[in-house]
Amino acid sequence: MHARLRTTAAVLGALVLLGAAGCGDSGSGGRSGELDMGIAVANISLNFAHEMVLGAESAASHAGKVDFKAVGPPNTDGPAEVQLFQNLTATAKDGIVLENLDPPIFTRPAAQAVDKGIPVVALDTSPTEGSKVTFYVGNDNYALGELMAKEALKRLGADPKGEIVIGVPNPGTPVLDNRAKGISDTFRKQAPGVKVLGPFQTYSDPGQNYSSWSSQVNAHPEALAFLGVGDADSYNLAKIKKSRQGKWLTAGFDVDPKTLDAVKDGSNFVTIDPQHFLKGYLSTALLIDAVRDNDGKLPEGWFLSPGGVVDSSNIDDIIARQKSATAAYDWYKPTIDKLLGDQKASLKPLKDAR
Repeated sequence: MHARLRTTAAVLGALVLLGAAGCGDSGSGGRSGELDMGIAVANISLNFAHEMVLGAESAASHAGKVDFKAVGPPNTDGPAEVQLFQNLTATAKDGIVLENLDPPIFTRPAAQAVDKGIPVVALDTSPTEGSKVTFYVGNDNYALGELMAKEALKRLGADPKGEIVIGVPNPGTPVLDNRAKGISDTFRKQAPGVKVLGPFQTYSDPGQNYSSWSSQVNAHPEALAFLGVGDADSYNLAKIKKSRQGKWLTAGFDVDPKTLDAVKDGSNFVTIDPQHFLKGYLSTALLIDAVRDNDGKLPEGWFLSPGGVVDSSNIDDIIARQKSATAAYDWYKPTIDKLLGDQKASLKPLKDAR
């Protein structure tokens, strides 16, 4: 199914460093010579970050003459990622893509990188005001939450009554909180007979996540649905539903292979796909273009990247997409060409990011 095609990894203590080089014969014009760039992610072992890294590496490889490194801790650990990001600024002096799940602690490190003259693109999590990062590539996460709620409502019938339970792996992370708010608001507007519980913390670590959801299922055995907004939520909810032969609806986000299995066999009615590969590709391609063609001056604002629903109607297509980085690029190429070909159409005010 989804091949874990990672670059050579060196484990240093509790941290994982991924390195990849994109080596082509020509760049996109303007600045000549090889560029030193990289990406920092919150958790190199979970699918969402792995997808972003694959997209970023693909963009660097296609651009050519880019020495590209990816760094991130093996578990969600904000301070550990800060250290890796700071280390990366010593080598990736031509530009860095930064994804994280704890924006406040990156405010000062990001600002220091910008002060050094390193272009920084925020990926997936919008930057804080003091970070001096003014360009962000990400989804409309509130809209993705609305999308999940609407898909659930299609399957709950007219005027449903009961409880739904919402889980968030890392409360306080805007990306995840906005998804949960989109779900909650949609149910409150469109299904007044449904009581929304949570969001409860479900943790990003798969083991903790499973335990947390098990507790919620024990506490609310008659719930209509259990809906998570993170990576591990999806496959752990499916695992619990199968083991308990649950009748409730379950769903989450992202396209981990186990999640796609759960959609394929009908355990989860959908997964919401934030299309992380696409975001990784776009952020890196735009960074490279800015350095080569615009003296490192990035656009300003929120570059809106799309997402979508994965269900029984398109699951086989998505499974095929996930087989390799090459297959993913081929699947996304029409969208990449469209978005990069008309960048202004996707650029929104940074203050509107959600």
